[in-house]
Amino acid sequence: MTATVKIGPHAVGPGERPLVVAEMSGNHNGSLDRALAIVDAVAASGAHALKLQTYRPDTITIDVDAPAFRLSDGHDLWGGERLWQLFERAHTPYEWHAPIFERARRHGLTVFSSPFDATAVDLLEELDAPAYKIASSELVDLPLIRLVAATGKPLVISTGMATVGEIDAAVRAAREGGAGGIVLLACTASYPAPPQDSNLRRLPVLADTFGLPVGLSDHTPGIGVPVASVAFGACLIEKHVTLRRADGGVDSDFSLEPAELTALTVESERAWAALGGTAIGPTPTEREGLRFRRSLWVVEDVRAGDPVTAAVVRSIRPAGGLPPADLDRVLGRAFTRDVPKGTPLSWDLV
Repeated sequence: MTATVKIGPHAVGPGERPLVVAEMSGNHNGSLDRALAIVDAVAASGAHALKLQTYRPDTITIDVDAPAFRLSDGHDLWGGERLWQLFERAHTPYEWHAPIFERARRHGLTVFSSPFDATAVDLLEELDAPAYKIASSELVDLPLIRLVAATGKPLVISTGMATVGEIDAAVRAAREGGAGGIVLLACTASYPAPPQDSNLRRLPVLADTFGLPVGLSDHTPGIGVPVASVAFGACLIEKHVTLRRADGGVDSDFSLEPAELTALTVESERAWAALGGTAIGPTPTEREGLRFRRSLWVVEDVRAGDPVTAAVVRSIRPAGGLPPADLDRVLGRAFTRDVPKGTPLSWDLV
């Protein structure tokens, strides 16, 4: 049986409502005031958690202008941009973390981050982060995973681009390192991601293969894909968030606005509640409806000896009379006594 993982006060696993995590990423657009406004908006949306990314450009790449260090010209959002420039634009300064964590906690939000090196882990440990996220591109960095796992905190591992073998190696590293629980996220590591690449049917395969709670780190537009993921077992949903897409920003094109984040939180929990069980049959809320199924009723006043015809016995609502399937068995018989209109037909009347 898949174990439940605790992230702050939230239980993540089968049988628990989906945990909705809002990823700020670089949508602060270089402004701490905007970053704090995003925290306020996430809290007001009803989402459960806020996530950051903790790095500096020099902890994730080097300042080199060579083809290997540039995005392809055809990239939808960052075509031709140098990695250093992109991370310089998108990073959240280390000194902002404390006020962001403090603001989130004041709102009752669970707040954690993706670290990309030891300095990030040190900072997040000082801030008492309750969990850590391993980004898709870092899934192959097993030393980093072991370092993060050594904190004893839960790890949320994104699996974008990864093979089963690579996921297995990451999970083993996390377990051996002492992680306090693991959640695997299906992810399409393209920005934005086309819905047809989401392959949500892999979610139960991930869960069965590794015996871990699963979720979705989603970069598609809108909320349709993450809501649908709940039906395939997603226990955690991560989406990027911004104040307004029209304001621009490194991730704004595939980020949700606050009202959409509210809709995601509401609809994902509604989808989870709708899963129910596997029993086929009337539910408790359908009991009243059972009273208004069709049955056979006498619809005209009749006398004893009158024939049973389609004019005087019909299949109508409500229930209470013989089943409609018995109509052919009663037609042509005679009434045994006088029967007033509005009487449910029973065998003793014919």
